Amino acid sequence: MSGIRVESLTKEWGTVRAVDGIGFEAGSPEFVTLLGPSGCGKSTTLRLIAGLEQATSGRIVIAGRDVTGLPASKRNLSMVFQSYALFPHLSVADNILFGLSIRGVPKAERKRRLSAVVDLLGLGRLLDRRPSQLSGGQQQRVALGRALIAETPVCLLDEPLSNLDAQLRAEMRNEIRGLQQRLRITMLFVTHDQTEAMSMADRIILMRDGRIEQNGTPVDLYERPASTFVARFIGTPPMNVLDLTPVDGGLAIAGSSGPAVAPSGSSPARLGVRPEHIGFAESGLAAIVQSVEYFGADTITACRVGQQLMLVRTPGRPALTPGTTTHLRWPPAAAHLFDATTGLRRDAPLQQLKPDAA
Repeated sequence: MSGIRVESLTKEWGTVRAVDGIGFEAGSPEFVTLLGPSGCGKSTTLRLIAGLEQATSGRIVIAGRDVTGLPASKRNLSMVFQSYALFPHLSVADNILFGLSIRGVPKAERKRRLSAVVDLLGLGRLLDRRPSQLSGGQQQRVALGRALIAETPVCLLDEPLSNLDAQLRAEMRNEIRGLQQRLRITMLFVTHDQTEAMSMADRIILMRDGRIEQNGTPVDLYERPASTFVARFIGTPPMNVLDLTPVDGGLAIAGSSGPAVAPSGSSPARLGVRPEHIGFAESGLAAIVQSVEYFGADTITACRVGQQLMLVRTPGRPALTPGTTTHLRWPPAAAHLFDATTGLRRDAPLQQLKPDAA
């Protein structure tokens, strides 16, 4: 039985449609991420599932039960907020136990659950402290503890790592994912950070303008992006997406002297190639180096092909300087073709083509 099922869910505020008829499932147990830029509708979707907002239309099912019209307290889920929302006058223990206390859970049961959560999150030495005496990471663990102690089958998390520094974010990513796997619960995690989504999720639901752009595994979104939006949103640095122009034998990168890198079609197309799939070569697609950014383990080189830029990500530090003329190659299967008008993926047989020297 699925943890969460959303059917034709819509939320409108006047003439604004924040969530536009979306549908998806989050299985039990499964870690699903709602990903997208600010304003895409991901947090609104989470709040609709939580019961903090009422849907304009559609249906929400949790653990096989239709909860669309139920208040948040009747939906049998827990939630971790971006702001942590800890009570400053309560101790760590009382913050974690607050929900159980107001629901009248017996004291012995509260003690049992607190012990289990404290052991799980390593909070044993912090139980008597106030939130002001905790670091950001410790406050986040307390917020997680308050959600997990409810022992619900579904846990919602609304950008819970956005207030942490880079190192703590990486540590908490591992901790949250590990908790979900040990507890075997459904987690629905909202973020605008594609690194968080790619490293944590079993499945990613990428949203844009209130709709789902692609729903799939991290591998699906990386290796077979459904549109140029997905291609540019997933990956660091993002995929190169280049305009094409007709030449003898197919389509070449606009502004270049060739060779053909894609077959001709009935409508304009764009080529996508990830920077890490491109390499420097003695022959191939001619390019001029514009800039070189060295990051230690790898280097991002910006190359100009015609009037368009291509980013190339290579290990170490290539012996190239701005103004150098070079040539680029990539495996034929690494190329993606998109419709220039709709931005949607085409499934042309690009594996039969490669950018050989003209």
